[in-house]
Amino acid sequence: MLMCCTTFVFAMQDGISRHLAAEYNVYLVVMIRYWFFAAFVIALSMRRPGGLRKAMATKHLFLQYFRGALLALEIVVTVVAFTILGLTETHAIFICYPLMIAALSGPILGETVGWRRWAAIGIGMIGVLIILNPGAGVFSPAAVIPLAGALMFAVYGLLTRYVARDDGSAVSFFYTGTVGMVVMTAIGIWYWEPISAHNWMWMSTLCLTGVLGHWLLIKTYEQAEASAVQPFAYLQLPFAAALGMLAFGETLRTNVAIGAVIVICAGLFTLWRERQRQ
Repeated sequence: MLMCCTTFVFAMQDGISRHLAAEYNVYLVVMIRYWFFAAFVIALSMRRPGGLRKAMATKHLFLQYFRGALLALEIVVTVVAFTILGLTETHAIFICYPLMIAALSGPILGETVGWRRWAAIGIGMIGVLIILNPGAGVFSPAAVIPLAGALMFAVYGLLTRYVARDDGSAVSFFYTGTVGMVVMTAIGIWYWEPISAHNWMWMSTLCLTGVLGHWLLIKTYEQAEASAVQPFAYLQLPFAAALGMLAFGETLRTNVAIGAVIVICAGLFTLWRERQRQ
C-alpha cells in the first residue's frame, strides 16, 4: 500500500511538472523543486544519529557527486519529454529502465546475467520498438529523449547499488538532494523569471509532492525490501497515463499499450529472476 501511494504521488508530481514546464523554463522548475528537496534531506539528516557529519561520511565521494548530478540532469531530460511527448508515451518508454539496469549490471557491477534475463531484456526491447513504431513512418526523433532519460536513470540506479556496498542509504540520500540542488542552482539561476501567484501555488504543490513522495518511499523501504516492492513501481505508468488523458487530453495508442505491457512483463520477470538469484 505504501508503494502504491508512492507511485501515485510521483505520477501527480510528473503531471504538475509537465504543467509548469509548459509555462516556464524547465531548469527553473527543477531548480525550485530541488531547493525544497535539499532542505528536506538536510533536515532529515540532522535528526538522525550522528547528524550531518555522519550523513556526509562517504567512501565514494566522486561517485556520490556524479550520481547526484546525473539524477538532477535526468529529471530535466524527463520533464522536457513530458512537454514534447506527454505523460503517457514518456512513461511507456521510460519503464524500460529496469531492463537497462539488468543489461548493464554485468559490465558495471560485475554481476552475472543469465540467459533467461538476457532473453527477457531482448523481449523488453521488442516492446520498446513496438511503442516507438519505427516502421510505420511515424517514429518521432523526440522519442529518443525519454530513452536517454531511462538510460541515465539506469546508470544512476547502478551507481546507487555500487556505493551501497560501503555507504548507507542515508548517505546516498543526502548527496542525492544536496548535489542535485547545487547543480540545478548553477544552471537554473540563469533562467529565473517571474512566476505568477497562481503558478506559485502549483510550484508549492510540486515541492510538497516531492517531499511526500520521498518520505513515503523511505517508509516503504523501512517496511519491506526494495526487491519485494519494486514490481509495484510499474503502477506509475497507469497512474500517469490516466492523468495525461484526464488533465491534458492525451490518447493511448494501441501500439503504446501493447508495447508497454510487454516491457512491464519482461521487467517483472527480470526482477523475479534477480530475487531468485539472491
